Amino acid sequence: MAMAGRIRSALPHVRKALSSDSRSALYPALTSNPELSRNYATAPAAKEKKVKVPVTMYGVSGNYASALYIAAVKANALEKVESEILDLIEASKKSPKFSQFMKDLSVPTETRVKAMSDISSEAKFGELTRNFLVVLAENGRLKHVDAIAKRFAELTMAHKGELKAIVTTVIPIPPEEEKELKETLQEVMGKGKKVNIEQKIDPSILGGLVIEFGQKVFDMSIRTRARQMERLLREPINF
Repeated sequence: MAMAGRIRSALPHVRKALSSDSRSALYPALTSNPELSRNYATAPAAKEKKVKVPVTMYGVSGNYASALYIAAVKANALEKVESEILDLIEASKKSPKFSQFMKDLSVPTETRVKAMSDISSEAKFGELTRNFLVVLAENGRLKHVDAIAKRFAELTMAHKGELKAIVTTVIPIPPEEEKELKETLQEVMGKGKKVNIEQKIDPSILGGLVIEFGQKVFDMSIRTRARQMERLLREPINF
């Protein structure tokens, strides 16, 4: 239980790292960026519904995923949109030509837009998903659709009270320690949250572990500690 014990002893630091900006909204980033200010649902809403992003996202994929999440929740179509986006990702994996098309910025904008509109119609995607894909095509962001889908999936999990924690270690975590680690992480997240652990093996971290919640990282690896120590040793000593 040594590994879980190290996590538990660091709980105050983990809790601070995970909650520091988890509730901050992305509205300024979404509304100030002309790429994201478009309302993907064209039908007028009777009353504007305020929606908070459950996990703070950054970067191009994070901003687009957040914008799509807000629009999908407002339209009460979160599961439908998630299913359609995942269907598109699966189709791109099965068709290298289609995958290359989405990444090729030399394709004229009109061609990209028409293609995504036609594909959406043929796949019977809803208006929200179709409009979103058209916006990606217009802005030359189709190459990010896979990353956007991953970020969107994280948001839908958080919406359901679930959270994926990626735990990186040098060797696989024994079942007993994984169970205690999961309990510890759920203690950090609070009641009503379900934590799903995904293990990753990376010998380069040398030891310890790295925990990723969404786009937050809590690094307790020996590699990082060694680098921090090296920086301290390189600093000049003032007498």
